[in-house]
Amino acid sequence: MAIRDILQYPDKRLRNRAVPVGAVTAEVTRLIEDMKETMYAAPGCGLAAPQIGVSLRLFIVDTAAEDEPSDLRVFINPEIVSRQGKVVWEEGCLSFPGVHEDIERAAKVVVRATNERGEPVEFEAEGLLGVAVQHENDHLDGVLMIDHMGVLKRRMALRKMQKRATSAEL
Repeated sequence: MAIRDILQYPDKRLRNRAVPVGAVTAEVTRLIEDMKETMYAAPGCGLAAPQIGVSLRLFIVDTAAEDEPSDLRVFINPEIVSRQGKVVWEEGCLSFPGVHEDIERAAKVVVRATNERGEPVEFEAEGLLGVAVQHENDHLDGVLMIDHMGVLKRRMALRKMQKRATSAEL
């Protein structure tokens, strides 16, 4: 297992549409293990393969609170098959460190995917899990949280990222 570098905006690779995973191979299993270690070290509650420069349709999510046991879920070739309602949730993103904004998402989604054992899964997700699934699934299509913001909020978020990059260079 290894902690991988997380791509940060404006890295152009974050805009690429990921390709489907053919099969759950030993290589994919190693990637999942690296993603777990990377996400927990960041720390974050979700991580998509494209965020570490791997253009595969794969993401992981763990929305358990710090004092709760892990609730890690692996989504391979996920598909959101239905969306219901609307919710506004304050989101952050490991590719946008320091940026937190209210984003409107579906309140409930039904997601279909393959798990880390190669088994098909389908379930409803709402609350933080539902938001995280939608956020990470967007990464697989090259869609970023700033794409869900209005013009003013997007400009403010991008300015914050530029300031952070400038101060990191000093």
